[in-house]
Amino acid sequence: MTEGHVTIIGAGIVGVSCALHLLKDGWRVSLIDEHPAGTQTSYGNAGAISPQSINPMSGPGIIKQIPKWLLDPLGPLAIRWSYLPKAMPWFMQFIRDGAATRVASQSEALAALHRNVIEGHEELAELANVKHLIKRQGWLSLYETDAAFKADAAARARMQSHGHEIHELNPDEISQLEPGLAPIFKHATWAPNSGHTVNPGALTEAYAKQASRMGCEFVNCKVLGFEIGPEGPTKIRTSAGEFKLDRLVIAAGAWSSQLSKQLGEPFPLESERGYHMMLPSPGFTTRRPVSFNERKFMTTTMEEGLRLAGTVEFAGLEAPPNWGRAIKLLEHAKTVFRDVDVSDAKRWMGQRPATPDSLPVISSSKVHEKVFYAFGHGHLGLTGSAVTGAHIASLVSRRNATIDLQPFRIDRYR
Repeated sequence: MTEGHVTIIGAGIVGVSCALHLLKDGWRVSLIDEHPAGTQTSYGNAGAISPQSINPMSGPGIIKQIPKWLLDPLGPLAIRWSYLPKAMPWFMQFIRDGAATRVASQSEALAALHRNVIEGHEELAELANVKHLIKRQGWLSLYETDAAFKADAAARARMQSHGHEIHELNPDEISQLEPGLAPIFKHATWAPNSGHTVNPGALTEAYAKQASRMGCEFVNCKVLGFEIGPEGPTKIRTSAGEFKLDRLVIAAGAWSSQLSKQLGEPFPLESERGYHMMLPSPGFTTRRPVSFNERKFMTTTMEEGLRLAGTVEFAGLEAPPNWGRAIKLLEHAKTVFRDVDVSDAKRWMGQRPATPDSLPVISSSKVHEKVFYAFGHGHLGLTGSAVTGAHIASLVSRRNATIDLQPFRIDRYR
């Protein structure tokens, strides 16, 4: 039985996954968040658990896209003009990380991290008695133009080079897989070994309830800062008072870099704001997650209806939502499906933590012996959460990692 206590900041899917793995190792665990588990960013994602997601957001020639992002506030990827000066250092690093040699190494790291992501979630879901929330029905990615399909050739080749089964489909084959699609797609790729959850919020909540049954203490309060002694942080200051610290895991999503900076380890992190619309009665169901390449959004049939999720907006943590971006998803849905009922749609916006190189931070501190980091998964937080929890447990317990964690270290930009 392991002796010691671990405090985790952040009750999203990454934080609760860390909690479950640490509890399995015998640690006493407390989890701090001002919001109930799974009610924030982890609630509203597209539900994909995709081992083939190994291609970083940046790439060669990405700088040519930035003017377009600035000029179209409702485009698939947008930057608010008012936020650009603050975000400029991050974007400069984002552009540098798009160099071909860096993309290759980033893909290698993501391939290793994501290799067993479905199995990782199935293990935790079985522990929490919600394995029915995890499905293996593949992933369909659609292209409306020859140019977009050709532009993704290198990304497809990287996926296949890492052993992922990727099939290229013609329009007739697309229609057979998803009859509800409008006949506007020239190409598609089909990844049959991909997975998803039919309720991301419920999955996160179930993991949290299982952690509670295993003895995890949940504290609902806002983290304000730390008291740091000669050997590292000794107390955590919160809106509910001070708590003593033994070991600490930062898994606070897009807010994590604010906390890591207080601990002497700043990290370039931005909020990759995403929107969704939930259609309670769409009139049909898709059989698997479907992504629309040029429009940069996905649809997934969930327990509550059809979720339209995606797009990327850079506007920081404080700016109010641009609900026009959510409404744009409804316009897309009317175009990409033969017939869809968008009435009574429910809108949502969340803050996804984005790193310049698309690699999360899964790392022990380089300053404090008993501090660890688990954040920065961008739009792949659900995908990478269960395996991240396992890696954090290995770091805390001083076990050898099952993959090379050097690409994910907290100090890689220093």
